[in-house]
Amino acid sequence: MTPQREDTAAAPVLRVAVPTPVHGAFDYLPPREGPLPPPGTRVRVPFGRRSLVGVVLEHTRGSALPGHRLRAVTQVLDTQPLLPPALLGLLTWAAEYYRHPVGEAVCAALPALLRQGRPAVARGPTLYRPAPEAAAALDTLGRAPAQHRLLQRLLQSPQGLTAEALRGPEGRDLRHPLAALRDKGLVIPEHPPCLPPPGAPPQTPPELNPAQEAAVQALEQALGRGYSCHLLEGVTGSGKTEVYLRIIRATLAAGRQALVLVPEIALTPQLLERFRRRLDTRIAVLHSGLADAERHCAWLCARDGTAGVIIGTRSAVFVPWRHPGIILVDEEHDPSLKQQEGFRYHARDLAVLRGHREGVPVLLGSATPALETLANADRGQYAHLRLPDRAGGARAPRLRLLDVRRQFMDEGLSEGLLGRMEHHLEAGGQVLLFLNRRGFAPAVLCHACGWVAECPRCDARLTWHAGPGRLRCHHCGHETPVPARCPQCGGPLSPRGQGTERIQQALARHFPQYSAVRIDRDSMRRKGALEAAFAQVRSGHHRILVGTQMLAKGHDFPDVTLAAILDADQGLFSPDFRAVERLAQTVIQVAGRAGRASRPGEVLIQTHQPEHPLLTMLLQSGYAAFARAALAERREAGLPPYAALALLRAEATDPEAPGAFLEAAQGHLQAHAPRDVQLWGPAPAPMERRAGRHRAQLLIHAPGRRPLQAALAALPGLAHLPQARRVRWSIDVDPVDLG
Repeated sequence: MTPQREDTAAAPVLRVAVPTPVHGAFDYLPPREGPLPPPGTRVRVPFGRRSLVGVVLEHTRGSALPGHRLRAVTQVLDTQPLLPPALLGLLTWAAEYYRHPVGEAVCAALPALLRQGRPAVARGPTLYRPAPEAAAALDTLGRAPAQHRLLQRLLQSPQGLTAEALRGPEGRDLRHPLAALRDKGLVIPEHPPCLPPPGAPPQTPPELNPAQEAAVQALEQALGRGYSCHLLEGVTGSGKTEVYLRIIRATLAAGRQALVLVPEIALTPQLLERFRRRLDTRIAVLHSGLADAERHCAWLCARDGTAGVIIGTRSAVFVPWRHPGIILVDEEHDPSLKQQEGFRYHARDLAVLRGHREGVPVLLGSATPALETLANADRGQYAHLRLPDRAGGARAPRLRLLDVRRQFMDEGLSEGLLGRMEHHLEAGGQVLLFLNRRGFAPAVLCHACGWVAECPRCDARLTWHAGPGRLRCHHCGHETPVPARCPQCGGPLSPRGQGTERIQQALARHFPQYSAVRIDRDSMRRKGALEAAFAQVRSGHHRILVGTQMLAKGHDFPDVTLAAILDADQGLFSPDFRAVERLAQTVIQVAGRAGRASRPGEVLIQTHQPEHPLLTMLLQSGYAAFARAALAERREAGLPPYAALALLRAEATDPEAPGAFLEAAQGHLQAHAPRDVQLWGPAPAPMERRAGRHRAQLLIHAPGRRPLQAALAALPGLAHLPQARRVRWSIDVDPVDLG
């Protein structure tokens, strides 16, 4: 037991957020020596038999625990708070709103190395330089070829190389030869300060059209005047990024920083390239694809004010900054901005709240705004800026439905589509094909007996990946070799349906003279692969692009003159009420990839439902008309944005346990909820069995967020239900996916 101070009742107590799944903060006594660590600093604390790194939330007097049970902080890790008060307040509010343990929420805002207790010092990756006597010693390493090659490489780069650069694309393990050279004094490690690369001299900006000029003026007037939120709705190719650049330049000129959120890593390289060409500042980049040291460096450069611009995916909404200026959310409609596991926050919504708390303007940009955002604009909560025309005189593409009923389809490609592809390719254009299914084929079956390759752990079919020759489940990750024959009757197996891999193979047969590149999670796993592929597209090396959602969002390919959606019917009949909205957004986003420069664009949509009202409305009246109709339907049905939802999920290996728990949970919540809160279910999840666990869910519906939160206040009581011991359960507030 840690010795306690003599007067525990009067002693100050630290409330510490500790990264555990237990709700609430924990009380600790301060260290016996030194000043009290202020809120926002990291401390090392005893927790059971472990020692954990937590964050001080506040100081209090006294504790609900008796003094003899309080333990003391063992180490203070920071001299100054890492998380400023406004950001710490946002994190604690978000933990309460999304009903997540505050310790996990607060500590998730820190990069991995800071969570481990590393010093908050911005150092770059270690540089290895050859020692002055290295050249003379090279001939002595004849019997150590790995050391010889390594030292020879360093001598060719006297400015120094990082370990990652030395490993090269092959990823060789160089720890032992590098350590041997260091021990011999032939290599000198250096620890340079961590700084993002400086910006280039800014290029001359293009001339703005009147709509862009009006948007920039409205945003510049908002700078330095406290919080305001603006929706920038611009058709694809209308120059939203140019508006971002102008307002960021004005923010930097005022000595402030800009925080830019993007929904996916795939959007980062192109946006980053444009920012570096136009902004004379250092740019910190944060996303999950970075090494821990890179993320650590970028986070601290943002916090210290060294980086004028911070660009990152959803977790960057929690990055501290020294000089708050403006927050931008690009593609604000994208569901990827919602975290789907663990701490299930929505980065767009928290960006707006952060702007309000820190007194800075927020800009939400999209060609297809979320219905929630449009409703806020209609209510006057957001200013609505519009860019109705494409920039630079480019014309909007012509959209056309291809009715593929009773048509011959070659691997998912209709004759009409193949003909238009040939026309555009011969005219020097590029072609983009969108299909949101990766792999070779989404199903494998035996034509003789009807056997289908199914995942043994999920209610799903296995996808055939022809490259590695494997069957994979895209839900749990299970994989197995493709059987040579049907395991049931010994007959031949055949793929059914198309994935991006199969489309790429068909394209090689139809257009062997044109290079095609596949952009999906399978083909772009290697670090730098996405940037390299996009560079080859822009250079004209790849003339055909085929891919999933990674390809549809925000990219600028000036030579793409034909874009095609290969299967528009996937989202028309989903049980999720948001599916139609997402399909409309996908159609418009994919269409926006075509005809962005001087060449006119064409968009083809293959469908078996050419009379569907959604498709006809999009083609005839555009996204704005669809959004108005969809909002009217949502209002009539009492669905968001005119209601608030939470989804209580439960899963277990026992098929009966989730339903039994949710029935008990329903009774408990109904007894404590306001009268106007409804509980729908319990019901099996759309995919009832996943990763070997059976799943069910209970939908909580309220007329607004206050009554919903009042109902959710009873959630802690669910842990005491007898049925809770047999399940894992979680709550998703404001869910974007009901699956």
